[in-house]
Amino acid sequence: MSGLISPPSPDARAAADERLAGLATPAGALGRLGDLGVWLAAAQEQCPPAPLDEVRLVIFAGDHGVAAHGVSAYPPAITAAMVRTFVLGKAGVSALAAAHGVHVRVLDLGVDDDLDGVPAEVTAHKVRRSSGAIHLEDALSAAELEQALAAGRAVAREEIAAGAQLLLSGDMGIGNTTPAAALIASALGLPADEVTGRGTGVDDAAWEVKRGVVQQALDRLHATPGRADDPREVLAALSSADLAATVGYLAEAATVGVPVLLDGLMSVACALYADLIAPGAAAWFAAGHRSTEPAQSLALEKLGLEPALDLGLRLGEGSGAVAAVPVLRSAVALLRDVALLADLLPPDPAPEG
Repeated sequence: MSGLISPPSPDARAAADERLAGLATPAGALGRLGDLGVWLAAAQEQCPPAPLDEVRLVIFAGDHGVAAHGVSAYPPAITAAMVRTFVLGKAGVSALAAAHGVHVRVLDLGVDDDLDGVPAEVTAHKVRRSSGAIHLEDALSAAELEQALAAGRAVAREEIAAGAQLLLSGDMGIGNTTPAAALIASALGLPADEVTGRGTGVDDAAWEVKRGVVQQALDRLHATPGRADDPREVLAALSSADLAATVGYLAEAATVGVPVLLDGLMSVACALYADLIAPGAAAWFAAGHRSTEPAQSLALEKLGLEPALDLGLRLGEGSGAVAAVPVLRSAVALLRDVALLADLLPPDPAPEG
């Protein structure tokens, strides 16, 4: 993952812009749907874009040491229970994915459980059990970070080989909004107070604890001069196995040239770092939805992305991205199937003489 990533096809984008302008619709009437259709045409290098028949979501699961320090409304044991629920196809995102024809895969990168009885492919990329409590220690060693990044890259390649036209990233991990907020704070140079949300819905007292944990993590990072300037060092210090794998997954998708529909806070935090590690990656990302977490909106602004949906969602799992898939399919249908105005108008009369 080095060098500047080429953007989606400028030629296909120009052709899609021209087609959009020529549709039998008032200028600008398709709004964001028009923009998304053009983006997909550029990403696919064809105009009009092909229907999105093969959409694939990977949920990266892991536990976080901060969960033992009062930052979440739920116990860490929920992470393993939810991985089993994904496997059974009974989670919130499972219902959405079934409704919208999205393939779902869940992977354990750092769950603090052996997950006995779960299919072997779920745990095949496991890096460690839980990640370090980031306000007290690094989340990952340098070797663990590289292992997680490589796992994410490998998974992206596997999904693309399976035919993915559009990739989605999801998350599962109690306490994961804390490292995600810290990552965004570091990337944007912001204090904890501006990025820390309520995650699973913590009360005021726990919110205060959470803000303190995020700020302490940032202070610990900055205690080593220059460390905050290296995205890999920041990931080792503040992320987790599951978040680092997501960074690798997003960066690899962009490198190969497959578009990604981002989800909420964790997905967008990882997108920031994918773009830092693989400059230019952000051009391959679209935002599925705006979550209720303040850091997500700040990161979306930094990435220059406007979310397709704003439904007040904070479920995670990739649910906001899956809910936005029909919006992208609508964008494709409009660019493919609406008549061109020039085809509807009578031809100009031939000049006399």
